[in-house]
Amino acid sequence: MTRITIFPLPGVVLYPGLQLPLHIFEPRYRAMISDALARDRLIGMIQPQRPEEGAQLFSIGCLGRIGDVEALEDGRFNIILEGESRFRIVRELDVTTPFRQVEAELIEENEDEALAPVERASFEREARRFADMQGYAVDWDQVARLDDVSLINGVSQIAPFDPAAKQALLEADGLNARCELLVQLMQFFGRHGEGDEEGVTLQ
Repeated sequence: MTRITIFPLPGVVLYPGLQLPLHIFEPRYRAMISDALARDRLIGMIQPQRPEEGAQLFSIGCLGRIGDVEALEDGRFNIILEGESRFRIVRELDVTTPFRQVEAELIEENEDEALAPVERASFEREARRFADMQGYAVDWDQVARLDDVSLINGVSQIAPFDPAAKQALLEADGLNARCELLVQLMQFFGRHGEGDEEGVTLQ
């Protein structure tokens, strides 16, 4: 078991091997960063199930190591968090710190995962269609040079889906399952995201 200081943030997920830039301004999270920098530089990104103070957390998040740090004069921080491992919460701890802490188990990943060529081609085809519908400019030559894990996890991390969809992707068991779900979500949001002033959600 591992004790993890957590940063609950709705709509934000992190994956192992990827980076996440964060601007830290709330006093309790400034304290969290100062504490992490003094210890092991580790914090866990996880989504709350509702955007309310003290809301119950989803069970799976990602442990990140603080890389680059810019400490501003007024106490705020700009940091780059580098994803290390997904984790599963066992229980939340009763703490006196202003930030929440949990006891969790780290999830081992299969580092040798890869997509079949037909899966990769199908994914890239759907991603192009989705990007065109959303009006995104994408360097597809650079995309083609990414390995399968970086591609699927990278798109999962930045895709403009709702928190429930982003959580489902993070919890997907394995690269193939995440790729399949990502294609389904791009098709779903691509079909339903146009002209809906309320926004589309899976919740």
